[in-house]
Amino acid sequence: MSEFPKGKKLVSIIMPAYNCEKFVDKAINSVLSQTYNNWELIVIDDASKDNTVSIVEEFSDLDNRIHFYKNEENKGVSATRNRGISIAKGEWIAFLDSDDLWDSSKLEKQMIVAERCDAKFLFTGSSFINEEGNSYKGVFEVPSKVSYKSLRNHNVISCSSVLISKLFFSNIKMEDDSMHEDYAVWLKVLKIEKFAYGINEPLLIYRISRSSKSGNKIKTLRMTYKVFRFVGENKVNSIYFTFRHVLSSVLKKYIKIKLVK
Repeated sequence: MSEFPKGKKLVSIIMPAYNCEKFVDKAINSVLSQTYNNWELIVIDDASKDNTVSIVEEFSDLDNRIHFYKNEENKGVSATRNRGISIAKGEWIAFLDSDDLWDSSKLEKQMIVAERCDAKFLFTGSSFINEEGNSYKGVFEVPSKVSYKSLRNHNVISCSSVLISKLFFSNIKMEDDSMHEDYAVWLKVLKIEKFAYGINEPLLIYRISRSSKSGNKIKTLRMTYKVFRFVGENKVNSIYFTFRHVLSSVLKKYIKIKLVK
């Protein structure tokens, strides 16, 4: 039996979509399977050139909780997520990239913790799959909570695992796709909110893509450095936390995972 009390608050799920015909149906189906059912899914196509639009339109015709919008031209992930947030009707915002998946209990477990801990910013652990959907051994474990100071050392918050109060976005937006735009937002939020609360279960199934922004390690260094400068750290601190962050990411997230044969 669910522990969630009283009335269920609306969760607005933001999903940018760009040339994702291979994966988007699986992402949407993982939303449809949620045990917490008071949600709206806002899918925004960012000027795809494949069959993404027709696939998402089929889903939106079948379930009136799925709302589909199109950018007239390619805007990038930050602007697309910001547009989704501006449209959202829920008190809560969740993010799900079009190639990732959720465990069916993801939203329900987060809403229970939000109620129990009076939490306004939550995230979860992850398991991993490749582009073909094959699983990796091992999971990405997360702490029960993080602060601004601890998050500077290692970004343990995967964007597709986040559930966060919409109130934070009255003054904060995702900016600049040339950096880790979601990480910058989490740090900005944690300058306001004392903690983000983690659920140490792999409720996010994260797809590791060969074309991801973090695939090029030199590029990752630059993007991470830009995050720290963006949130107000000086140059010396930004260099220090960049190298510490990247080292932690490699050791804790990627080295331990292997494809299940």
